[in-house]
Amino acid sequence: MIEISTSPTTTTLVIAGDLDLAERDQFPEIAARVVGLRRQLVVIDMCRVTFMDSTGAAFLISLADAGRKRGGATVLRGADPRDLFVIEVCGAMDLFRIDPDHRCEDLDEASVTTNPTPTQEP
Repeated sequence: MIEISTSPTTTTLVIAGDLDLAERDQFPEIAARVVGLRRQLVVIDMCRVTFMDSTGAAFLISLADAGRKRGGATVLRGADPRDLFVIEVCGAMDLFRIDPDHRCEDLDEASVTTNPTPTQEP
């Protein structure tokens, strides 16, 4: 799942789940939306990415390349070392800024919801 939010200067994509060949059908529409927003900064939050292959990396690279052509920048935050490795193997690390200060919230704690125990009527 990819959620897009905007501010006057930034487009933020929050990605959850796999970013791979199986998800590629949604990439063109999302890329068109992001490019159409014409924000100078694209932030890609990868805290909840569970797996990324070269197809997912190509999608991110296309976003970064489009932004760079407009004079913008693309920031990866919360990227796992394995995800960065895929981008590096693709030869595209220079298209991205890496946010070294971002710390993903503990996903185990974030996924826990407080639900009251249902009561049974006699």
